[in-house]
Amino acid sequence: MNDKPQQETFDLETIRHSTAHLMAQAVKQLFPETKVTIGPVIEDGFYYDFFRDTPFVPEDLEKIEARMKEIAAQNLDIVRQEIPRPDAVKMFSDMGENFKAEIIEGIDSAAPISLYSQGDFTDLCRGPHVDNTRALKSFKLLSTSAAYWRGDERNPVLQRIYGTAWHSDKELRSYLRRLEEAKKRDHRKLGKELDLFTINDEVGPGLTLWHPKGSRVRYLIEEFWRKEHYKNGYELVFTPHAARVDLWKTSGHMEFYRENIFSPMDIEGQEYVMKPMNCPFHIQIYKSRLRSYRDLPIRFAELGTVYRYERSGVLHGLLRVRGFTQDDAHLFCRPVQLEDEISKVLHFVLFILRAFGFHEYKVYLSTRPDKFVGSEDDWEKATRALENALVRTQIAFEVDPGEGVFYGPKIDIKIKDSLNRFWQVSTIQVDFNLPQRFGITYVEENGNREQPIMIHRALMGSLERFFGCLVEHYAGAFPVWLAPVQAILLPITDAHHPFAEAVAEKLAANDLRVEKDLRNEKIGFKIREAQLQKIPYMVILGDKEVESQTVSIRKHRSKETRSLGLDEFIEQLRTETRDKTIDVIDQPE
Repeated sequence: MNDKPQQETFDLETIRHSTAHLMAQAVKQLFPETKVTIGPVIEDGFYYDFFRDTPFVPEDLEKIEARMKEIAAQNLDIVRQEIPRPDAVKMFSDMGENFKAEIIEGIDSAAPISLYSQGDFTDLCRGPHVDNTRALKSFKLLSTSAAYWRGDERNPVLQRIYGTAWHSDKELRSYLRRLEEAKKRDHRKLGKELDLFTINDEVGPGLTLWHPKGSRVRYLIEEFWRKEHYKNGYELVFTPHAARVDLWKTSGHMEFYRENIFSPMDIEGQEYVMKPMNCPFHIQIYKSRLRSYRDLPIRFAELGTVYRYERSGVLHGLLRVRGFTQDDAHLFCRPVQLEDEISKVLHFVLFILRAFGFHEYKVYLSTRPDKFVGSEDDWEKATRALENALVRTQIAFEVDPGEGVFYGPKIDIKIKDSLNRFWQVSTIQVDFNLPQRFGITYVEENGNREQPIMIHRALMGSLERFFGCLVEHYAGAFPVWLAPVQAILLPITDAHHPFAEAVAEKLAANDLRVEKDLRNEKIGFKIREAQLQKIPYMVILGDKEVESQTVSIRKHRSKETRSLGLDEFIEQLRTETRDKTIDVIDQPE
């Protein structure tokens, strides 16, 4: 009979939280002068912020991880205790942990403070934690960065260490492989290698320069977007890049969003700001004439470029920028139309996302927060309309209590990419606030003036962020319909150049995107170059092809070459382009 007790299985969040404490304990043992601050769980891992004069270096991480393994092997019990608040402040102050003392003093509660101890280390924490350090076996420290205490640049600079933890070494190895693959797919790296875009300090951080190939992909996305919006009953509009400050005071953005708005500009004695949002402009278009119930619903859509001040520390390639283009739309409808309009938007969202190759999602219904505008009755009706639309569309969703915006409830959709990561893209928000602030109305059937309900809606979010997601999802190997160059012609010798020119002319005449590599290089070199540029089709042209008036084609990352008639190849490309065929070529191993 085996009397050895079974080890309890803990959820990943608990394991990661406990591993963050294990890391802090190791840091304090190795670098006693260090002060600890906070160590939360994040997606796929955790981090802990420390205050010390000297930044951590990679060699330090190796030492810390080794010490963590030593501590875990000691099988230390992890014990929870509660002590009165004044005692907790005194205890951490006596330890020299002034950041912890500040956290405790800022907690708005008279309840006792919970602490967790393991060996010589005690930390402030709500928990829960594993019961013994032996449960912490599969972890890895990943990187370091700087951070401000409480996220405020006026506060001390902290040193942040990121790590990950899993149930087993197998899961850990799998995750580390995904991380390596993610590094290869980083849109900033591929953006440079594939000549898609740049962001440089001479222009300004967070401001994107789109190169010809990146612009071609963006053009294809935008044209598809525009055509589908017209098909779905939207009217496209264009609005200015700046407006008088008074507009943003009326909308409430100067009150609720001031820290993200660039400083006003003085123009002939009037203050103007670069627009952070498109919605007040669409409302002005709505207000330009009297609206009847017969006009509703009205759907205005715009690829509107907005400008938001983001601190330089949070800027990240195309994923976090200061100037970006939203695929924005605002719908104005009667209350009886609300649920149908939301259902139509949901169908539209899924159609657009599927066209780009995304078929798995996480969907969240965010409900009323503590601070909100409008009546509880309006909130209830809007939330019910969002929920009913999700049910009608047969979309599985989770309720995210209290996470709605102050002006109304919302639906958020995250897409799953080829590395099993989720990206926030689509959102549908119901708004009572702006119609009231701007006093917009319509004439109801009975002749009364009524206030319409406004829906804010984005299908892809921002083009910059969505483009970055696409680059990483496809590892830069865009499907044929999106590829900036669909086929590259590779003549074997100079004698084959005239045929290459003729083939290029015929492909271009069929609206296909083609390049020619006429360099005096060996065909193997040209193929390797085309592979690195991730062009979907390489067209090899030699004596045989000239004689038979055919083409030999080879797909990206394939070693197989097959011969086709030129018209047959053109029809194949046209079909893949028209049908938006998704062939995810560069799948992670």
